[in-house]
Amino acid sequence: MSELINRRSQGKRHIDDYALIGDCQSAALISRAGSIDWLCFPRFDSPAVFASLLGTREQGYWQIRPCDDFHVTRAYREGTLILETTFETRTGCATVIDFMPPDDGLANVVRIVVGEQGSVEFDFDLVMRFDYGRTIPWVSRVDDHTITAIAGPDLMTLRSPVELHGEDLHTVGQFSVAAGQRLIFSLTHQASHLPPIPATDLEHALTDTEAFWTRFSARCPDVGPYTEDVKRSLITLKALTYRPTGGIVAAATTSLPETIGGVRNWDYRYCWLRDATLTLMAFMDLGYYEEAEAWRDWLMRAIAGDPAQMQIMYGVAGERQLQEWEVPWLQGFRESAPVRVGNGAASQFQLDVYGEVADMLAQARAGGLAPHPRTAGMAEAIVPFLKKVWRQPDEGIWEVRGQSRHFVHSKVMAWVAFDRMARMLSTSESGAEDAAKLRIVADEIHADVCANGFDPELNSFTQSYGSKALDASLLHIVLTGFLPPDDPRAIGTVDAVEKHLMRDGFVLRYDTGDTDDGLHGEEGAFLACSFWLADAWIKLGRYEDATRLFERLRVLQNDVGLLAEEYDPKGQEQLGNFPQAFSHVGLIITALNLVRSKGPADERSEGDHGDGKAEVALELI
Repeated sequence: MSELINRRSQGKRHIDDYALIGDCQSAALISRAGSIDWLCFPRFDSPAVFASLLGTREQGYWQIRPCDDFHVTRAYREGTLILETTFETRTGCATVIDFMPPDDGLANVVRIVVGEQGSVEFDFDLVMRFDYGRTIPWVSRVDDHTITAIAGPDLMTLRSPVELHGEDLHTVGQFSVAAGQRLIFSLTHQASHLPPIPATDLEHALTDTEAFWTRFSARCPDVGPYTEDVKRSLITLKALTYRPTGGIVAAATTSLPETIGGVRNWDYRYCWLRDATLTLMAFMDLGYYEEAEAWRDWLMRAIAGDPAQMQIMYGVAGERQLQEWEVPWLQGFRESAPVRVGNGAASQFQLDVYGEVADMLAQARAGGLAPHPRTAGMAEAIVPFLKKVWRQPDEGIWEVRGQSRHFVHSKVMAWVAFDRMARMLSTSESGAEDAAKLRIVADEIHADVCANGFDPELNSFTQSYGSKALDASLLHIVLTGFLPPDDPRAIGTVDAVEKHLMRDGFVLRYDTGDTDDGLHGEEGAFLACSFWLADAWIKLGRYEDATRLFERLRVLQNDVGLLAEEYDPKGQEQLGNFPQAFSHVGLIITALNLVRSKGPADERSEGDHGDGKAEVALELI
């Protein structure tokens, strides 16, 4: 789709205007107009060196765009994360190729300007700022083609084939590119105390980068009419993976708002245990066992230790200290403040994550992953702890910052923990006795939820015990197998979510007017919840409804196939951090549920969780 852009008009920015590039350690967001407005070096959670996405142009960006008005189209090279943005002006046509090499061992952004027709004159404007736009570095010219910027521990090196100069703390210039001409720019980050990194063959880096991504995406099997959507979501998940450890960040950004102008702005550049099961199944069901095992192994390292200290999220290498603080010098995306770094929810007690870990281990085993050496010990540690705490209130799946409650979803996931471990043990004689003990606890939790979490007047389970509020997480009552899909209470709950939480065809997490979550303001429709409703409809046999909802969700992808966390049906724009791993996981899972006779929803709720070899011996009672 071509779009006319007037170079003199900045216009109103939208989250879905951006495309992603990355090297499986960090990532950058690039606007339709050729501006890199967000980049963290050298890791996803490092301080941004380009932060204009959340502030002003003076807080860091790198723009290469035509001097004249232009039409712009863009797309990824097929099966890759290499972005090609084509600019057409009255004098010619040129393409900017943007990528970050994943295999060169460097923190490096490469931009290649290629003349296609005629001649195009470009503006070059680079504003380098460290520490989320706060620190202005000392910029030096090394030679005619090399400029460095240094401040404290950070050093960035720009290599340019054209002449540039300093102007008002910007590095600027103009150049022309003619048909057949290729101009290569690179920006490399390194520790300032190390010797300068020498220049590399960037054309070769482009070839290697294309090979890296095509090798990965070529393994994607046929998913019927949804193959290309699934493949793009897989590439996005891979791009959000911190390759050295296997951890997958929830998103590449912090503080993109859930409502424009609102305060629901959070840092998602960390790894959530809650994403474990569905992410693992998305990889395994598509044959990506190496990625699934890396994710499983990251999780097992991250949670190692006392189960009482298990967190809901960790850093990309398993870090636990994620203190939250506000960045006062950034005004926020379209003035949506505050901008936050770190995430205070890491210290919350959320009961459901224990169920996610147990479910992940069960799915890994059912999917054929080699057992992890700490599986048995981890289960032995978690079971007695969870047996003590499952009756306690918690902050729930949505990390409310209000009062702790007995959230129904949390209790359901506690049931999942005991149910999955019982299933894993029940397939062998040696594990049958321990499985029976686990089943006693699972049945106790099940009875408690059914007695206290179901409202006969609503004919639905509710968000928490004693509440009348509804919650999209209740769809997991069907999706986890807590109740069979033909149970009237399950059907009533799915119907209630559809009736009370759908807005303009999409699903809210909950109604912010009915739930005191400790914050004010509204939020958009949560895309993962909309995928969950489609999955629940499939379990209930409502395939046509599920297909229609999935098609509505598909068209929300931006022009390069990316999804944020939420969507505003009224403003018709994506909201929240971007791109969002859980939204792309949801797309993959629902696509598989629609095209396969037995999809991930069936595998999760009904599947065999054992192979006849009991690994865990438990003393519960």
